[in-house]
Amino acid sequence: DGNYCLTCGSDKTLKLWNPHKGTALRTYQGHGYEVLDAAGSFDNSQICSGGADKAVALWDVSTGQVVRKYRGHAGKVNCVQFNEEATVIVSGSIDSTVRCWDCRSRRPDPIQVLDEAKDGISSVKLSAHEILTGSVDGRVRRYDLRTGQLCSDYIGSPITSVCFSKDGQCVLAASLDSTLRLLDKDTGELLGEYKGHRSTTYRLDCVLNELDTHVGCASEDGHVYFWDLLEGSLALSLPVGQGVVQSLAFHPSLPCLLVATQGQVTLWREDTFQPE
Repeated sequence: DGNYCLTCGSDKTLKLWNPHKGTALRTYQGHGYEVLDAAGSFDNSQICSGGADKAVALWDVSTGQVVRKYRGHAGKVNCVQFNEEATVIVSGSIDSTVRCWDCRSRRPDPIQVLDEAKDGISSVKLSAHEILTGSVDGRVRRYDLRTGQLCSDYIGSPITSVCFSKDGQCVLAASLDSTLRLLDKDTGELLGEYKGHRSTTYRLDCVLNELDTHVGCASEDGHVYFWDLLEGSLALSLPVGQGVVQSLAFHPSLPCLLVATQGQVTLWREDTFQPE
């Protein structure tokens, strides 16, 4: 709902914040190495996380305790997502696999393993019936769970981040050739390319804003860049800090942006912004 945010870091912890007030609400400890990704459930009651300890963790938000730990990946876990009902956690790892874990079962093994990628999985996103993955092998893969089909698009450069457009028609992919690409989800047609940022080394996020009018990307030059989705022209360059901007997240319904760089998170919003 955009009222809270999660951060994870090299201090092995997760933190829950009220970003609009800048207050830390809780710290979650239980990973053995740095935490690389985290996500909240639809009702804000649970958190999933993945880290360099190869583990996927399911947390109870209110108690701060680890409910379950899923071990099965052979390398660090780069990305985690809940499905809509928060009954399944989907995790992607540098071991080139995506694993699906049943949150309600006591079974230690995943309910499904997607092993089509030829290199590490850098990014995973879910829709109501799809799993979207980006891999270092340069491919965007979309698994349609209703039809049991896999669609694969070759970008050619290692992919750092993927996401769906809000209308569900397009896929945005960021890659290490310092280019964002907008693809038609059904045909794979290239609808737009966006350049101007620097992305050659790190796993950086790409986003679409709440109205699907702009695409955005983190950059290694200390900025966040936004382009007009249709025109492809650079609309905004936000100077954030000196180092690499690693992560960014858009508010689900309002013009409000979270940016992470070098151990701090900054919130950007319009002057007229009112938290709900």
